Amino acid sequence: SSCMAQGKWMPFPTVSSAPEAWDSISDAAKLQIFAFIGFLEFYREVACEKHYMKGGKIGEFPAFDAKVIPGGALNYYDPFGKNKNMSAEQKERGLRKELNNGRLAMLGIFGFLSEAKIEGSVPALKGVISHYDGEFMAPLAKSILPSL
Repeated sequence: SSCMAQGKWMPFPTVSSAPEAWDSISDAAKLQIFAFIGFLEFYREVACEKHYMKGGKIGEFPAFDAKVIPGGALNYYDPFGKNKNMSAEQKERGLRKELNNGRLAMLGIFGFLSEAKIEGSVPALKGVISHYDGEFMAPLAKSILPSL
């Protein structure tokens, strides 16, 4: 498979793990990803009536408005409007499910990262996850901060 980059089709890197795939893309591409996430965070801060630390709803993400986003955009939580008519009880149950799924996903990711760094640290993943020599906590190849 491939993707469009710099006006031409380029193959996706052939790697054996997600961290190696991250390492293989350029720092400029990584900064674009961070900028997009930053935009989403900024949009949430300015478009919600109340901040979640001041009485707003935790996890609320405002709908994209066609006046703000040219052409409009699909909303993240319910892009096709199928959950509009859920009862408060159904919404509460769904929120609990979502929180628990997120917690389980974080534990799972840490299991994969641990096995990639220290082979055999997660017995169920022994031999399934390839070893990773890179640095998980250094998202960019070169620091954007000046050396001290």
